[in-house]
Amino acid sequence: MLAARVLSDHATEVVILEPDAAVSGGTGRGAPHKEQLHALLSMGHTQLERLFPGISKELIEGGARLGTGPAVQYYIDGVLKPCAPESTMLGATRPFIEEHVRRRVLALENVNVQAAQARDLVFSGSRVSGVRLSSMQPGLESLAHDELEADLVVDAMGRSSRLGTWLVNHGWQQPPMDRMKVDLGYATAMFRRGAELPETVIAHASPGPASDYQQRLSEPGALAAVEGDRWSVVLVGYNDYRPGHDPREFRRRMRRCVAPLREVAEQCELDGSVQTFTFRESQRRNFTRLRKFPGGLVVVGDAVASVNPIYGQGLTLAALAATSLSAHLQSGASPHQPARGYFERVRAVVDAAWQLSTTADLAQPHVTGPYPRGYRLIRWAGDRVTAASVIDPVVNKAFMDVIHMREHPRALTRTRILARTARVLAQR
Repeated sequence: MLAARVLSDHATEVVILEPDAAVSGGTGRGAPHKEQLHALLSMGHTQLERLFPGISKELIEGGARLGTGPAVQYYIDGVLKPCAPESTMLGATRPFIEEHVRRRVLALENVNVQAAQARDLVFSGSRVSGVRLSSMQPGLESLAHDELEADLVVDAMGRSSRLGTWLVNHGWQQPPMDRMKVDLGYATAMFRRGAELPETVIAHASPGPASDYQQRLSEPGALAAVEGDRWSVVLVGYNDYRPGHDPREFRRRMRRCVAPLREVAEQCELDGSVQTFTFRESQRRNFTRLRKFPGGLVVVGDAVASVNPIYGQGLTLAALAATSLSAHLQSGASPHQPARGYFERVRAVVDAAWQLSTTADLAQPHVTGPYPRGYRLIRWAGDRVTAASVIDPVVNKAFMDVIHMREHPRALTRTRILARTARVLAQR
């Protein structure tokens, strides 16, 4: 949807191919984890408002909550971090946000949805010139060899994208992929929200250096005030500590977490069942490492990179990929040429998210690599900046700018931040 919004500024016609568009409004099969708690980080919120002016007001009028300053709470090892006034987060479920985005996109005169599934690419020489598809309309499933011509094809098929296989079948290289096995499990439950925690919109708790990042010593979890007067609560765990479906055990784990989650566990009524999901590994496809790549083709969202969801980067990565595509097209690049400018832009975004998530994941004892060059030094410095961020608002602002993808992780290695970190910890 975000890519379609960007393309609408440059194309005569934008066609979205969705297999489930005819039966569920296009929000079903492609996102099996859609009921889990999702976060729209500050940078994602900024980009969403830029693409859809006024959408924040629409979401809030529909029941979403906007959290700023002390309403957005981060805990490390059970300790509440200093307030970051610039942090702004939207409390809403993913389906609710997508419904509003979808409505805005489909209201554009040059955008339409076709109930169909892409089966292969169509080539004209060294560029992609269309898509071979099969219709998903009832009674038309036999039309498996229809072709849709296009000046630019966007792969938004997610982490299980078949693009690599299609490229190989047409004589092109498959993009190399980096993987990191994290073996994460998480579970989300909804609770009816009343007068408790009136000043809280987001609360997020994670283990840190004081607990040596051990989940059993510092229970990880989060909650968000969402539409429908509900709390969305997620609990996470690695390896053999993954949360399950049992609502009683879910509450027990909430009571071992930070104060906001404990209060919801004690005061609020469960609304529905506990939904679980498993995330085995982070992965990213490295398109810039290909020597040759066809023109007329770009890739967005999880089809480029899918990182550990505990850090809430997925929706914001999708928004930043869309704005990278916008910048590429605004540069005057021809859609028929290889989109190297786009892939360079999106690589910078993905590399930042990958560095943040995988460096943190490697602190878990069951995660065995691959380790980046200089990992020990990165981990040593990162532990100290994290510890200082719990105490000092200046260090925490720099830390939260990175968490919310307003800054690259290298911002935490700036001399003034490292020097202040050293002073803060020396005075502790």
